[in-house]
Amino acid sequence: MSSAAEREAVPGERAAADGRPAVVVNGARRAAPPPPAVPARPGTPVPLGARFRTGPDQVAGTNFALWAGGAEAVELCLFDGPGPAAGESRVRLTELTHGIWHGFVPGVRPGQRYGYRVHGRWDPWTGARWNPAKLLLDPYARAVDGDFGLPPEVYGHVRDWPEQRVADTVRDDRDSAPHVPKGVVVHDDDDWSDDRRPKTPWADSVIYELHVRGFTRLHPGIPPELRGTYAGLAHPAAIEHLTRLGVTAVELLPVHQFAHESHLLDRGLKNYWGYNSVGYFAPHAAYAASGTTGEQVGEFKRMVRALHAAGIEVILDVVYNHTAEAGELGPTLSLKGIDNRGYYRLQPDARRYADYTGCGNTLHVVQPHVLRLITDSLRYWVTEMGVDGFRFDLASALARSMHDVDMLSPFLAVIAQDPVLRRVKLIAEPWDVGSGGYQVGAFPPLWTEWNDRYRGAVRDFWRHALPDVREMGYRLSGSSDLYAWGGRRPYASVNFVTAHDGFTLRDLVSYERKHNEANGEGNRDGTDDNRSWNCGAEGETDDARVRALRRRQLRNLLTTLLLSTGVPMLVAGDEMGRTQRGSNNAYCQDDETSWVDWSLLNDPEWRPLFALASRLIALRHRHPVLRRRAFFSGRAHSADGLRDLAWFTAGGTEMTERDWYAPAATLGMYLSGRDIPGRDEHGDPITDDSFLAVLHAGGEPVDFLLPGAPWAERYEVVVDTGREEQGEAPATVHPAGAPLTVPARTVLLLRAVG
Repeated sequence: MSSAAEREAVPGERAAADGRPAVVVNGARRAAPPPPAVPARPGTPVPLGARFRTGPDQVAGTNFALWAGGAEAVELCLFDGPGPAAGESRVRLTELTHGIWHGFVPGVRPGQRYGYRVHGRWDPWTGARWNPAKLLLDPYARAVDGDFGLPPEVYGHVRDWPEQRVADTVRDDRDSAPHVPKGVVVHDDDDWSDDRRPKTPWADSVIYELHVRGFTRLHPGIPPELRGTYAGLAHPAAIEHLTRLGVTAVELLPVHQFAHESHLLDRGLKNYWGYNSVGYFAPHAAYAASGTTGEQVGEFKRMVRALHAAGIEVILDVVYNHTAEAGELGPTLSLKGIDNRGYYRLQPDARRYADYTGCGNTLHVVQPHVLRLITDSLRYWVTEMGVDGFRFDLASALARSMHDVDMLSPFLAVIAQDPVLRRVKLIAEPWDVGSGGYQVGAFPPLWTEWNDRYRGAVRDFWRHALPDVREMGYRLSGSSDLYAWGGRRPYASVNFVTAHDGFTLRDLVSYERKHNEANGEGNRDGTDDNRSWNCGAEGETDDARVRALRRRQLRNLLTTLLLSTGVPMLVAGDEMGRTQRGSNNAYCQDDETSWVDWSLLNDPEWRPLFALASRLIALRHRHPVLRRRAFFSGRAHSADGLRDLAWFTAGGTEMTERDWYAPAATLGMYLSGRDIPGRDEHGDPITDDSFLAVLHAGGEPVDFLLPGAPWAERYEVVVDTGREEQGEAPATVHPAGAPLTVPARTVLLLRAVG
């Protein structure tokens, strides 16, 4: 404290625990609270959140329950209409059970808007940031009505305090209720008895990462009023594209209710991706076409049902590692005002937040009530919203015990024993921004992982930047060096070349430098480690040879991904050449930069790419040798010496140790379909065709000597990425033992015959 103004306490305010005053804006005056509503009956502490039900004497009402362990009092605030002018009435929750404040309010029905005011000490030096002037969103709210703007009133501290180094310690007493969204009471009695989950086995999965708004915003077959919404994704025109492509699951960028950051709003931008959650039970209201007073819940469910009916699973990208409240200078929207010390990891200087996420705060998952919040949310989305799995953003932050990442952490232990969650698809983004956070290959057997080592190896191979082919061999065959332990399987590796974060596939072969100027951050944001090659010109060009080479490279990258062992993940639009014009961090670009351009499907230059992608996915579905459930052994299983996996040089000889360490642009991979581990659903052995894949990243053609006995007598060309169109001519057959000329930068997939 450095000035007299900061030391001045408002009469009647409680002092901090160590005798320092609980400071507020000098002279601020709080409006008198509105009259209370009907008194709350005791109600029950479970379940948490707002649950409409029949109470005592068969009176309909809603039970409210909020964990606020360190609070001194909790007021439930009910609003009689939408907008900032809505009238507010308050109900004090007087019942307290194990840190949960609860009460049953007769007459409160679905559609009712509500929030909380939580009373307690204002003592930021010890992490206490209670401020009853701030209306708080229920962490368990299942629908949210209204937008999150960030005017000064929504901050618990005085944002524009003259001495910014202590601004977070100066309490702002202005009422935030007119400026923040409200929770909505939702009645849910859906039992999902009419739904049929696809339950696609991991090994058979092909994931398609998409943004609900971006995927549907420009689709010409979706009615304009449904574009950008859950209903738009449920529309037959959207689903038809997914089924024609052949994917088995959509992985939706965050659909939990999220807020926008102040630095974006100041620049006239918004958080488009949505990795800034504030409501873990509520579908993001802006993606609803039907309404935001509970209608978004039913619309989301109808979307899930429509996708399930088409055989497509729904995986949610979830952000439980941090919230939209940021650090000590961030807004007070929910958890910060409910119990800051109880929900967030704080530094030894409790004014500050431990930040393992790069977003200002980290949820304290070791705390039982925080772990309960996360697992309750996960179970809710599975049992009541119908989803089939989750991709956990910055999962290493969730796996930290007190400080270090711990694979025996409470979070991972609870998930492993939960009868609901252990049965759904669980994908870890196996890193965070803290020390020791990079954990690729380390998550326990229940989990699959985004494998960024696959991404790096494939990008480097096709730009001819790998020093040798060892890394490429591991990645093509399921990454056994990372996952062949503890009973893990090849499908523990989610293989991807691109994701929402970074270049699109087309930009990966069109740009060597990021172009994020539109974000307003001086092009400093986004990674500089793109591992891209522009094929001779930066950005769009009229050079026909460069354009042809780029399309060939796209075919090479797609083919490599869909022939690799593991679970492939595509990004929406990559199958038709979507571009972000060189942006590798389009997180705040809610415009044509990020939206899928559906006109590409009718463009003769890009239409063949979609045909190739769908053909490769269909090939993968038909051939179990391309989606193995167990790792290759590399050993012979019969007297003729045929192994389940063999590697060849361009000279047609099996690779030696020296070959793996030598620079090379060509790699041959033989996959035997004779001895595939496991049995089919009838208990019969699984057999398939055998294939030879030849990957050549060099800039000149190469003669590849086709292996003879016992591998094959002849080879039939199935895929040739040197051709723009696939499948329009009869397959070419080549005898074993003969050289096959492989054009520059080409993948050939050949079926072994005889």
